[in-house]
Amino acid sequence: MTPTTPDRTDPIVDDLSADLALALRLADAADAVSMARFDASDLDIQVKADASHVTEADLATERAIRELLAAERPDDGVLGEEYGTSGDTRRQWIIDPIDGTANYLKGIPMWTTLIALAIDGVPRVGVASQPAIGRRWWAATGHGAWTNVPGDTAPRRIFVSAVDDIEQSSISFQSLRQWDEVGRADQLLALSRRVWRDRGYGDAWPYMLLAEGRLEFVAEFGVKEYDIAAHVPIVTEAGGRFTDIDGNETLSTRSSLATNGTLHATYLELLSETRAVGADA
Repeated sequence: MTPTTPDRTDPIVDDLSADLALALRLADAADAVSMARFDASDLDIQVKADASHVTEADLATERAIRELLAAERPDDGVLGEEYGTSGDTRRQWIIDPIDGTANYLKGIPMWTTLIALAIDGVPRVGVASQPAIGRRWWAATGHGAWTNVPGDTAPRRIFVSAVDDIEQSSISFQSLRQWDEVGRADQLLALSRRVWRDRGYGDAWPYMLLAEGRLEFVAEFGVKEYDIAAHVPIVTEAGGRFTDIDGNETLSTRSSLATNGTLHATYLELLSETRAVGADA
């Protein structure tokens, strides 16, 4: 089944309260494992076949999540970055145990455990946990998007911004190299000339900043389902929109575009116009 992004007019397909509660407990278990080895001087680091890094913490964190799922949801499928796919059902948990492994192995605290539940290919529950900075974001269809804020006694509901002028918007582009490798560097440059601010925050964090109303645009390339599935409910429940870079409602094209919703069509139009000009040059 091709993973898709949710149509915000769809009815809620299930009562997701129990699934969201489980996803938060999965994040608790993951945080305990990942933090135990964060910034360890003897951390075991290996290089995978695709030349990306994997640490002992990546593997142990995904195992911890899978073990809890096996106990709590034995009939659900699982897709994880490190251990692949198991099960074939309409309910699939999608896991990236440590998104930002390059940061993790360098002792940089900007890394995230991503946990999503997709139902019939649509991400309906999402948790993004950044234990090294004491932050977490979560959402489920129909339940809103939420975060914890250090010092607050209760979770805070979050919403995307109401910015409706591209010249007043802030964007995050992940990295120049990503855009250059897919032949879209000219698009990024043109976009940077139109917006108020452009920054390459990287990995999961800019999606959370967007859901909190601090950015209006996040886009990247070369992403897998486990890189972005958890972001989808968080962004959409905060009032934003999530598609691929060309506006398609799918997670399978290895690109993503998240916006505050209000400016989504404007960004797509600008990117399309710039690409057409580049093709004619």
